[in-house]
Amino acid sequence: MTRTSTTLTSTTLTSTASGPGGGAKALRAKHRRSALRTAAFMSPWLIGFAVFFAYPLLSSVYFSFTKYDGFREPVFNGADNWIYVFTDYPLFWPALRNTLWLVVVMVGCRVVFGLGTGLLITKIKTGAGLFRTLFYLPYLAPPVAATLAFVFLLNPGTGPVNTGLDAVGLPTPGWFTDAAWSKPALTALALWGVGDLMVIFMAALLDVPKEQYEAAELDGAGAWARLRHITLPNISPIILFAVVTGVIQAMQYYTQPLVAGKVAAGVIGGSGQQLEPGYPDRSTLTLPQLVYNLGFQRFDYGTACVVALVLFALSMACTALLMRRRGGLIGSGE
Repeated sequence: MTRTSTTLTSTTLTSTASGPGGGAKALRAKHRRSALRTAAFMSPWLIGFAVFFAYPLLSSVYFSFTKYDGFREPVFNGADNWIYVFTDYPLFWPALRNTLWLVVVMVGCRVVFGLGTGLLITKIKTGAGLFRTLFYLPYLAPPVAATLAFVFLLNPGTGPVNTGLDAVGLPTPGWFTDAAWSKPALTALALWGVGDLMVIFMAALLDVPKEQYEAAELDGAGAWARLRHITLPNISPIILFAVVTGVIQAMQYYTQPLVAGKVAAGVIGGSGQQLEPGYPDRSTLTLPQLVYNLGFQRFDYGTACVVALVLFALSMACTALLMRRRGGLIGSGE
């Protein structure tokens, strides 16, 4: 009798604890523990995101509405910096046009050239390792050294490229000293170091199922049809990756145009030497150069933050557009 009473009492208590109110409390406690555990595992990323992204971004937004030189306290000046950048600052629009030109032309050429090189290497039967190494080595060259070498190679007066062109009777461009040729010269420099994309595309191309190529050949599909309907759809995620990362890199393009402009203008370095970025005729000026020039040479942090935020917004907009229209990157749907 006593054992039966004890069992009934225990069952009653358990039922009471697991009733609507008690069950909801237990569920909330479980979710809370799960959320705390998840936050603990994510805390390194959350701290890094807050310190190195969120805080600088919010600070840039704040400083863009102030007059601030990095030494005195910032003074709120409303939208003056934004109005100045978009209406009165003479270097902003040339820098924006150059940056967008590099995003469209340079990134497009790099993706096409990298894919073409990868296709070529995968088709070579003998010496593929040697050619792969030769194409990849330029990518390992430091950006400053590679840019210096290209400026001297493309020197309009004594460079071997123009010497060879002149020997066969072809026109000899001014390259980095001519505003019409400076961006194509930077694009040629970017194509010279396309080894990173070549390796990525080669890995993707080698992963395409050979059975699909064999079936297409049996159906009478030619090389172009196989490329369009088999190769490109299979490697479309890699193409998207190459385009998105290329756009982000082009938005951050700083070292090569700055070094090329300085060397072509004869300003290598030294104390007291100052040169307005973008030589020749602002044709190599990019938005990252503008941010550095405004913030660290002119100590106009408010205006520099405006340009930096415009650059950030452009990067986000281009990336979002590419992610939404990824099917159109390869010319045929998934």
